[in-house]
Amino acid sequence: MQELSVLLTLAAVFAIALVSPGPDVALVVRTSLHQGRRAGLASALGLACGILLHTTLVLTGVSLLLSRTPVLFAILQALGALYLAWLGVGALRAWLRRGDGQPGRLDGALPPSPLGPWLRGVATNLFNPKALVFFIALLGSLIPAQMSLGGKLAVAALLFGMGACWFGLLSLTLTRPALQTRLLRAVPWLDAACGVVFLLVAAAILEHLVRSA
Repeated sequence: MQELSVLLTLAAVFAIALVSPGPDVALVVRTSLHQGRRAGLASALGLACGILLHTTLVLTGVSLLLSRTPVLFAILQALGALYLAWLGVGALRAWLRRGDGQPGRLDGALPPSPLGPWLRGVATNLFNPKALVFFIALLGSLIPAQMSLGGKLAVAALLFGMGACWFGLLSLTLTRPALQTRLLRAVPWLDAACGVVFLLVAAAILEHLVRSA
């Protein structure tokens, strides 16, 4: 009963975090609108896999060890910030080229490949230092030390399932033919908004690194 209460509380808190705008949502929006439903769902699955990896690292104590190693953690944060900044620059470049091609079409910003959308999903979630800190705080405060192995596996399955369902639903919604037709003209401006989100998160991470140096 205690573990069920933990799972319900965890689900409620994580649901709020999932729907909050951020790099993960921005990636699904861009991928779905540029590359279509299959790629959007692949990116959603990649994000869910990133969530699963974060959860596993926290439950096994690896993430806590990384966070308590200042130099290594700083390097990881810097790499994560640079990756998010790269995504942001790519989105803004697509926005600046909005008059060079057809709106809503892939124009070099997201190279097409079978594993590309999935890999970007994994990388965007896994390389986001804010996600690492979030999972450490969330799971560290809610998961009791004496929780059974079955309970921990249930936590991992729950977070993975919630991530896959939410991001998958978002992609499915954005790629509905009727809605996609309406969004076609707005794609360049959505690129700009996504680019700003990526860059703001990257800037916040780098600012924190500089202030704590």
